[in-house]
Amino acid sequence: MAAIDWIEGDIWGIDMPCHPEALRQGGVAFLDKAFKRTGALPADNAVVAITRFEDCPRGSTGRKLLLSVEYATDSPGLHKDLFVKFSRAFDDPLRDNQRFEMELEARFAAVSSEPGFPIAVPACYFSDFHHETGTGVMMTQCVPYGIGNVEPHYEKCQDWKVPDQFDHYRALIATNARLAGTHCAGSLPGGIYRNFPFDAERAAAADPIRYDAQKLRNRISRYVDFCERYPQLLPANIRDPRFHARLMDEIPRFLEHEHAIKHWLYSQPDYIVFCHWNANIDNAWFWRDDSGELRCGLIDWGRVGQMNLASALWGSLSGAETTLWDAHLDDLLALFAAEFERAGGGRLDPQDVRLHMDLLIGLLGICWLLDTVPLILREIPDLDTAGDRFDPRFAASELARTQLHMLTVFMNLWETHDLGRSLERFLERTRGL
Repeated sequence: MAAIDWIEGDIWGIDMPCHPEALRQGGVAFLDKAFKRTGALPADNAVVAITRFEDCPRGSTGRKLLLSVEYATDSPGLHKDLFVKFSRAFDDPLRDNQRFEMELEARFAAVSSEPGFPIAVPACYFSDFHHETGTGVMMTQCVPYGIGNVEPHYEKCQDWKVPDQFDHYRALIATNARLAGTHCAGSLPGGIYRNFPFDAERAAAADPIRYDAQKLRNRISRYVDFCERYPQLLPANIRDPRFHARLMDEIPRFLEHEHAIKHWLYSQPDYIVFCHWNANIDNAWFWRDDSGELRCGLIDWGRVGQMNLASALWGSLSGAETTLWDAHLDDLLALFAAEFERAGGGRLDPQDVRLHMDLLIGLLGICWLLDTVPLILREIPDLDTAGDRFDPRFAASELARTQLHMLTVFMNLWETHDLGRSLERFLERTRGL
């Protein structure tokens, strides 16, 4: 597709740059106009200079920049260091094909700075999107990782590098619960409710299981072969042949009841919340408040919206070590319920939350994680030379590392929670409804 330089956004109604070079040409004149249009910059101040314009080659979509500016008058509330994210990558069709993924995130950024938002998010200076072409740009505060009292950035699925993992996940879970509870209390800024309505039919249609029972069993067989060939990469409980036999029986049962499960998950309004969908530890920043308590803010709001709260919990915990799941899940669910109620969301039963999690994670894992084996082998074809999951090649390949880790978490959860029994509990509970 031919490059577009500028296009009028749907939110603010001004022309916005569609790629880094257009922003460079627009310079301080555009930044000053845009920041004043959103109210991020007072009318009596001005952007006077760009002091850094640096490519940021991270992520799998669009183009990104690190941008620093100077203002005519400094103010404690104005950030000089900004992060710029474009939805488009005109020189890379694979990245550009994902351009529509940014629309919800761009709309969220535009309303997240309204008064009353209950958790920390990067301050938004400008965010807009053109729906018809999938073209958008976001300009937010650049989180100062490793500066002052802000902790360094933590990479996804490398939690053995995180000090006091449980404390960090307590901060993540409490933050997402506070957002969810505030939403259910009706106390979020009005723009959230207007821009992010819940569509139960659309939610149920998302992430379908794409294979019939025999193809699912074929994928289980491929996983069994992976266990036998590379036992050093996986814990013993998910390599056990007795567990594999259970998978052969139980996973097709989830397929059989997929639509009933989804209808149940998305038809209970008390469990539908506005949350961060992917609050893994790499999508947060952490600091300690004056009392010494660990706090966090959340970045990267792709696919933001209303969801079953089990989605938010899985998104927060899917990158955690299996040892944390095994030792602390009940504690974290109790914390979520307490913070949710404290924020005005009402009372949750942690055991009901756990059933929602078991069912939803079962469906999502069957949908996505049974296909991880070929992805891992494509990234690291000589896996037989890897001593364990800490092999440097996993550190170098985020795709291989995250796919192996989430497959392990999914299988460990199936084995330790007995998701087959969770399905039977669901069927007993809903029989006759």
